[in-house]
Amino acid sequence: MESLVRSDLSNYTPASNLSLNEKIRHLIKSGKCIYHFAFGQSPFPVLETAVEALKEHAGENAYLPVAGIPELRQAISKFHETYDGIKSDMDDIIVGPGSKELVFLLLNIFQGDVLVISPSWTTYKPQARLAHHNPHVIETSLDSEWKITPKIEVFRQHNIIVLSDEIYSRLSYDQNHTSIAKFCPEITIISTGLSKWASAGGWRVGYHIYPPQLSALCNAVKSAASHTYSCAPAPMQYAAFKMLSDLESCDSYIKHCSRILKSVSTYCYNELTSVGVKAVQPKAGYYIFPDFEVVHNKLRQRGLETGQDMCDIIFEEASVALMSGGPAFLRPEDELTTRLCFVPFDGGKALNASREIGLETLLPSSFVQEYCTPVYDGIQFLNVYN
Repeated sequence: MESLVRSDLSNYTPASNLSLNEKIRHLIKSGKCIYHFAFGQSPFPVLETAVEALKEHAGENAYLPVAGIPELRQAISKFHETYDGIKSDMDDIIVGPGSKELVFLLLNIFQGDVLVISPSWTTYKPQARLAHHNPHVIETSLDSEWKITPKIEVFRQHNIIVLSDEIYSRLSYDQNHTSIAKFCPEITIISTGLSKWASAGGWRVGYHIYPPQLSALCNAVKSAASHTYSCAPAPMQYAAFKMLSDLESCDSYIKHCSRILKSVSTYCYNELTSVGVKAVQPKAGYYIFPDFEVVHNKLRQRGLETGQDMCDIIFEEASVALMSGGPAFLRPEDELTTRLCFVPFDGGKALNASREIGLETLLPSSFVQEYCTPVYDGIQFLNVYN
């Protein structure tokens, strides 16, 4: 029988991070002790004001405007003006069931070449392929701190539109995030949402902010949205509006979560680099992307060659779960990079402790060991293994 699947998708596979997370969660539920550094989900409880607002609006069941309720889009506009100094009209904002869905719709309606950067989020290239694009991969290296280094003028000279994924922007440890939209606003689409800084990944509320100059793209995505998801979930939209309207609570929550993550990331970076692992010290978010080249010879002596081989043996022998940098993150298979998510700890416990200490007082040096113990222990196990 002739295949019913498009020929260019013959080797198409599920999102690797989600598949691995399901496997690890099943093993943990069955009683196995695993240090789960392979999935980037916020460890913190959802902001209290949002939870209360969700309870209040749980009965909302009507279809809402495709682009999102006006009051939420207005609150989003004010939120980014406050934090990023970026002004936008609410008609240039699209709210959807997660920013991932909006990226996919944009790729579907976009006519042109698609560029992705290596290392890359696991979904960018597969989504581009699903949308009939053959993306070009731009390589970076640890020596350049995994950054591309063109000047802004290059984008304008070559008519490049920038889709700026700023989902972790509010988790900049020193609250000093600067959007590329500040420098080339007319060609930048901001993609973000509530999953990371607001710890509401399962709520599926993301949004894109378009510049007026790209209104044709914005309108086409709105049309595509009307033919696909119809609208983002109603209760979550009203809850998000209430949450974003209380900027004081948001700001306090962001600062507490950011400084906890900074403390954890600094611990991971210092411990890993102390045994010869190479890494760039994180400045935001949940992740570090270490290179375990230091154990390459040891692995070869055991007949192991690839990054996935290394992750498999570390999981088997040390119960530490990591995701290999290649090919999921578009790195070479024989490169020993990994995506390490330093979030398997009780975020509620850590957040309460941070609040008791107060923002005016630095977190103690013992904070990670005392309040983020699984991360502390897991990194020690990993270092001993190395």
